[in-house]
Formats: sequence, C-alpha cells, structure tokens
Amino acid sequence: MKKRCFCFALTAMLMFSVAGCMPSNTQEFAKTEAVKEGEGRKPALPEEIVLVNGMPEIAVYNTATDKVEKMDIETYVQGVLAGEMHNDWPMEALKAQAILARTFVLNFISEKDSMYDNADISTDIKEAQAYDASKVNARIQEAVKQTYGLVLTYNGRFPKTWFHAHAGGITELPSVALAYKDGDPGYARVLESADSDKAPDNIKQWKATFSLDDIEDACENLGINTGDITSFEIGSKGESGRAAYFVINGKKVSAPELRIQLGSTEMKSTLLTGIDIGDEDITFTGKGYGHGVGMSQWGAYAMAEAGDRAEIILSYYYPDTDLVKIY
Repeated sequence: MKKRCFCFALTAMLMFSVAGCMPSNTQEFAKTEAVKEGEGRKPALPEEIVLVNGMPEIAVYNTATDKVEKMDIETYVQGVLAGEMHNDWPMEALKAQAILARTFVLNFISEKDSMYDNADISTDIKEAQAYDASKVNARIQEAVKQTYGLVLTYNGRFPKTWFHAHAGGITELPSVALAYKDGDPGYARVLESADSDKAPDNIKQWKATFSLDDIEDACENLGINTGDITSFEIGSKGESGRAAYFVINGKKVSAPELRIQLGSTEMKSTLLTGIDIGDEDITFTGKGYGHGVGMSQWGAYAMAEAGDRAEIILSYYYPDTDLVKIY
C-alpha cells in the first residue's frame, strides 16, 4: 500500500487530551506497577497510522465485505478479541488477549505491508488475526475499554505477540514451533503452562490420521519430493518435546510447516506422543492445540480464574516485556 507520512509527536497537550478520553477503569488499570511510561519505553506509532480525534485510525481489509474499511484501533481490537477468544471467558483473560491484539496490529504495521491493496492489515486469518464483529458483546467491549491504549513493548519496540489455544502443559521457542528463522527473541521462552481443566478433551489429547498420499503431497508442496513413504520419524525435538523436524525417507521436513500443510485443525500441534505408521496412512497422537509459542489461551483462562490480573498473565508468558500506554 502507499505509505502515508505522519510525524508523531507526543506533546503534553496531546497526552492530556487523550487521557481525558480514557475511561476511568483504564486509568485505574494504568496505575499498577506493570504499566510503565517514559520516552525510552514508548515506541513511536507506525508512520502509516494517522490520529483522528486523538485515536489511531487504520485501514482494514474486511474479508466479509470485500472492502477496505477505516476504523480506529480500539474498534478493530474488539472484533479481533471476539474472534480469538470466547466472549464469556474471565475478564482478566479477555483483557490480556486485548492487549496482545493491540500489540499485534502495531507490530504488523511496523514491520510489513498487508497483502491487500490500500490496507494496513486485514481480517484474513492467513495474514493476521481472527476477526468476528458479530460476537462483540458487553464483556468484549469492557475488556477493550479497560485496556485502552495498552500494549506490550520489548526494548522499545512492539514485540511479536504469538499466542495459541492450549500449550499441552508447556510452551516452546518460535525457532522450534514455528520454524522462525530470525532468532528467538528474549521474551519467547519455554515455560510450564497450567492449562485449564475446562479445556475440551479433544485438545488436551488428540488423534489425527492422514493417508501416505496426503503426506507425500504436503511434502511436495514444501518443495520436498519424498517418493513413496517407507520411513517416518521425528528427527529433532525442542525443549518442550515438540517436533522441530521429521525425517521422511531420509529427508528433513519442517514439523510446523508440515502441520500447516496437512491442516492445523486436524494435526492440532507438534507436541506428539505417538506416531503409528500403517500400510496406507500415519496416525499422530498429541497434546495441546496451536503452535505453542507465547500465551496459551487456556493457560490465561486458568490464571484468570485463580485471581491473576491481565498484567500478571502477560508478564508470565512474555517475560522482560513492559506494559505501556501508547496513546
């Protein structure tokens, strides 16, 4: 998209006018020690973003309408929160997810362009975050209201706020679980995750069967010609036990990339507990749902139910980050 130049100066007058628009619950939330301020901690808003009446506005390609829509970030975050987390979940879990959603969009716009013309970001899950404005309710609105303008920062930048549904008890590094090539950032670590017992049984433990033909086709889509599969094993694991890559007929195949090719809703994770090779298919058994990097949503659910506030949840899953009011 065409870049729009915008010089962002955080003047005392602007800070006053924005603060005056902030709900009182946000001000109370912002008084906690977890919320830090100071010019050294606050990244600048991406130059693509303009302020309209003191509110950052972005151009969002909406897949539901096939149009680029202008909306303020807080409205966008409401739709993302409703798309990514059940709207009846504990409030502190919703607030944590809202902060991640807000941080995600600012990181995205800072680092890349949308695949859609004239848009800063989209509602396409293949590009960004899930979005479902139809599921926005009073709890979603309240979670966004109470976290108005709050984001995570790391070394003065917007971090990549990876998250997933269920960690299977432990998280993983992005280099292992996502085949991330740019080095593991300091805030992404292997951590125990006390995922809630209320999670569905079919994500705590799961089983998925794929034909050998489907696996061969998936490998071919990744540029790897395995031929007829006669051997399949885990070649390397991360600290959590997640498969980093498979060895198929002697050839290395990225485990997270193969999972995406086979279908991430069927092969729910790479935290595998078994691989059963049949004459015509392979059955995987495993734990958890999602890549396993960053916050586990069912872990956040458990922490919120135990009485932990959103900032505690985030400081656990994203250590060494700061919680900052960016506007």
